[in-house]
Amino acid sequence: MNELPSPDIPARHIIASAPPGMHRIVVVGGGAGGLELVTRLGDKFGRKGKAHVTLIERSRTHIWKPLLHEIAAGSMDVDRHELEYMAQGHWHGFKFRYGEMIGVDRAARLVHLAATADEEGREITPDRWVPYDTLVVAIGSVSNDFGTPGVKQHAIQLDTPEEAERFNRRLINACVRANAQAAPVRPGQLHVTIIGAGATGTELSAELHHTTRNVVAFGLDKIEPDKDIKITLIEAATRILPALPERLSDATTGILKDLGIVVRTGARVTSVSDTGVTLQTGEVIPSELVVWAAGVKGPEVLSKLDGLELSRMGTLVVKQTLQTTRDDNVFVIGDAAYFVPPGQDKPLPPRAQAAHQQSSHLVSELSRRLRGEALRPFKYRDFGSLVSLGEYSTVGSLMGFVSGRSMWIEGLFAKLMYRSLYKMHEMALHGPIKVGLDTFSRLLTRRTEPQVKLH
Repeated sequence: MNELPSPDIPARHIIASAPPGMHRIVVVGGGAGGLELVTRLGDKFGRKGKAHVTLIERSRTHIWKPLLHEIAAGSMDVDRHELEYMAQGHWHGFKFRYGEMIGVDRAARLVHLAATADEEGREITPDRWVPYDTLVVAIGSVSNDFGTPGVKQHAIQLDTPEEAERFNRRLINACVRANAQAAPVRPGQLHVTIIGAGATGTELSAELHHTTRNVVAFGLDKIEPDKDIKITLIEAATRILPALPERLSDATTGILKDLGIVVRTGARVTSVSDTGVTLQTGEVIPSELVVWAAGVKGPEVLSKLDGLELSRMGTLVVKQTLQTTRDDNVFVIGDAAYFVPPGQDKPLPPRAQAAHQQSSHLVSELSRRLRGEALRPFKYRDFGSLVSLGEYSTVGSLMGFVSGRSMWIEGLFAKLMYRSLYKMHEMALHGPIKVGLDTFSRLLTRRTEPQVKLH
């Protein structure tokens, strides 16, 4: 514990805020799993002086990632749902360090943070190192464009709230522009193509169908939604939601087609331009608004963590205890972890429930680590899948109700279950009283404001 740093790292660049001899737990990444973990560790250890708990995050606020499609569609206001990391740390006994991890010195147990700057280029925080005794990597995953030409230039990938808001602004501006121009709406001008029909792409298509009609209703009378606005959902696999049960996929496909959303399966995109999407067959789909939601991979920084083992997806390979295969002092949870459950040949898919379960597991296991006890293996339990289609429907299956069988649900009950997932996340961060007050406040506000974001 508290080893000396490597000689080539100046001591002035090392943050030493923990009392001598106190165990230092550092969590990198404030997503669903990371923030739940650091909040509970702060309450359990940080407040009581049993360990020094630190969160490292390159953003200053938290938004639950499964909500990004609602932000992109404009059906959710970020300001009403984001959480300040600094305030959360003050309330729950952990320290927040603003910055992006760019490397690790495993011998000295130091996390390297890049310098940060403001919009004018002035430095906010310097290049620095944060010491740890236990490191938890929870930085999630990013979209994988597979090197497809034009994606980075012309499509938006919904990896962050900023990207989701950027797409929403692009959508609103396109509608206002089309309404103000003298010429008729040209083919593809208000067409949205979503590439990738996993949960994010599928849910976004339904949300956009609803919100675009609400936007047009606020005085954009030159636009005819059924004629001028077209949403196309493209999937390379033979069906949408390929990672979920086939019955769920079939039900969702039927709902989307009833809404007039074009569903293209077995279609591979070879390039994206500012006017459309080209398929492997040579067909061009006119579309000036494109979202890339196909495939995930580990962030590039995971390949720079001092030789830790990587999967083919660029995620960190972990043992049954969620420790990395080459360093027992480094744990990984959430989408950044490549974890294959015993008896299976495929890793856990990137799902919020996996991150939540891993976070809860590590709270108890890090208690054992501090006491010097052996760690127990993580056991994943699949509680089923839910897909929300906005105002239209919610469908899914819940696991383990009768003799381990699944129960098919849809409609209002399914929608309530879907919303309860977010409430469970909020409960883990705030407790029942604050969640109840915030929920009541949001219900009142939605009655006095537009149902979609208009700027």
